[in-house]
Amino acid sequence: MIAVLVIDMQNAYFEDPSLASRRDEIVAACNSLTSAAVDAGAKVMLVGTVHERDRSTWSLNMLEDDQGFIFRGSEQAGFVHGLLTADFPRLVKTRDSAFFGTDLAMRLGNWGVDTVVLAGISAHNCIAQTAADAFAHNIKVIYAAEAIGTENAEAAETVLRVLTREYRQNVLPLEEIYPLLALVRSP
Repeated sequence: MIAVLVIDMQNAYFEDPSLASRRDEIVAACNSLTSAAVDAGAKVMLVGTVHERDRSTWSLNMLEDDQGFIFRGSEQAGFVHGLLTADFPRLVKTRDSAFFGTDLAMRLGNWGVDTVVLAGISAHNCIAQTAADAFAHNIKVIYAAEAIGTENAEAAETVLRVLTREYRQNVLPLEEIYPLLALVRSP
């Protein structure tokens, strides 16, 4: 079974000019991917980062800089305008990996998922950390090329090159992912 994880498609991340300029393109690609997944009967989950103002959920760099980010209930924490959210289940995380400190592994196990398609922000951080932890859970990973953004293209290229080589994960265009989703309905 395949599940699509749309990670950190939140207003805060698109404050970065390099991502802001690609926002509509990435949103459209994510929407195309999730629509195809729903049509195929695959599961979709929206993953977002949310922190508390009291510093209890802050990461080490946030604590060292004494600067919080993406606080619960803030405009920054909201999903970007135009992203299809439907009734998709949601997962809140406080670290780069969607697996760290969450029940993601249990949810995917309950769905019978053995492969995840990753989309969202940011290729060299949250996408890469989630992918590495998926590998640790024996879950295959496919990166949806058009549906992933980054503010650091050089770091993203380097990290994805390592993950695709070492963990045998694939970066595929949406046109190659759609037929894989269609297999979900096949007996």
